[in-house]
Order: sequence, then structure tokens, then C-alpha cells
Amino acid sequence: MRTLIVDDEPLAVERMQILCARIPALNVVGTASDGAAALRLCEALAPELVLLDMTMPEVDGLGVARGLAKQSPRPSVIFVTAHDHFAVEAFDLEAVDYVLKPVAQDRLERAVDRALSRRDAAAPAAAETPAESRWIEEFWVPHRSELIRIAAGDIDRIDAERDYVRLHVGQKDGGGRSYLLLHTIQRLEDRLDPECFIRLHRSTIVRRDRIAGLKHDGLGVWSAQLVDGELLRIGRTYLPKAKAMAGR
Repeated sequence: MRTLIVDDEPLAVERMQILCARIPALNVVGTASDGAAALRLCEALAPELVLLDMTMPEVDGLGVARGLAKQSPRPSVIFVTAHDHFAVEAFDLEAVDYVLKPVAQDRLERAVDRALSRRDAAAPAAAETPAESRWIEEFWVPHRSELIRIAAGDIDRIDAERDYVRLHVGQKDGGGRSYLLLHTIQRLEDRLDPECFIRLHRSTIVRRDRIAGLKHDGLGVWSAQLVDGELLRIGRTYLPKAKAMAGR
């Protein structure tokens, strides 16, 4: 893949060049030290992949990614940054991956494999020009020293915790793990497919197929019984949608 490296730190560019030289699938065609130069070079060099720093003067990494989204063909973007709190914005812009500094060789190789897989998958479908889904399909959440990919379809439940949300996964297998993500539950509700998820309370979103039934507790109070037996109180604001789900 024709690759452009974008970083305002010369040592970071040099290190990335060394890492890329060890990956046969990559051909580094240029480097840029700021966002504006990156956009100009992308126009001139037509890279297939951009390894993009997040924090740069004037035009930052997100600004570059927005600019690249308007180009045709559109290069794949892997963010390479020391900051983990831009992950949501990055994947809203359809970044292939989000790699934290200091970059390990094997971590970069996994990111490049993702870029190659996406390119190969897109090639046979290019002629079909499918409509872009408005629903978010995956999340990248910080966990220890890396970011973990969580498919939206693997999430059982989402709980609000102040300025964060907690994503619960794996509950149907009897175990279950949870991950904190800096995000608002309202924004997530707007991005999740309503055919798969339903908001039951101001602080809770649940996968529809995790709901076993609805229970009337009296005095207009209803609860949702989950397949694992847990009862979740349904907020009055969200009760009409819950009843509509049950055909009531």
C-alpha cells in the first residue's frame, strides 16, 4: 500500500519509517509534518494509507481525516497518537485503527492487516456502491495500554456513568466483561440501530434480544425482565417504546 506518514515530531516520523520498512506490504511515498501539508501531499501522491498523528498545529488529525473523506479515492487512515480520548471521533470518521504511542511493531502490523483486509473487502463491492449505514458498527475502547475493538452486535447493555458509558459484553455466555468509554448515552442512542437496541431508562440501553419480557409492577410502573433474570425498571419517558416493542 502506498503510505503517507503524518506527524509533527521528526523523531516520531523517523521511528515510523523504520517500522514501516519492516512491513513488506507498505511502500512509504512521503511524510508530512502538519495537517495542511498532509492534505496537499494526499492530493499529489494519492496514498492508499495515511498513518496520522492526532495533535498537530493548525489542522489536527481529525481535520485531516475530514478532508480526506472528501477525496476520491479516499485513503484508509490509521491514527497513531499518544492520546486515547479521541477514539470515538476517530472511528466516527471511519478510521481503520487507532494505535497508541509508543508504537510496537506487532501492533502496527495488526493495524496494517486491518487496512489490507478492508481494502480487499471493498474492491469487489465497489461497483455495487452500497448506501453507507448511519448506525455505528464498532467501538474502540481503552483497556490497559491498548484499544480494544468491540462490535456493536456484541454489546448486551449500556449504562451511563457520569460523563462515561459502560459497555457490557459477553453476558449471554454466562461470564461478562465491561468497558468504560468517554461518551454520552444520548449520543450513543442516536448512533445505535433502533432495530437492535432500545433505551429503557435515562441511564440504560439494552439489546432487544436480551429482553425476555415486560412486567407490570402496578401503579403504572413497568420493568423489563432480561434473559438472565435481571429486572430493569423502565423509565416513564421510554415506556411507550417498550410497549410498542411488545405490540401493545
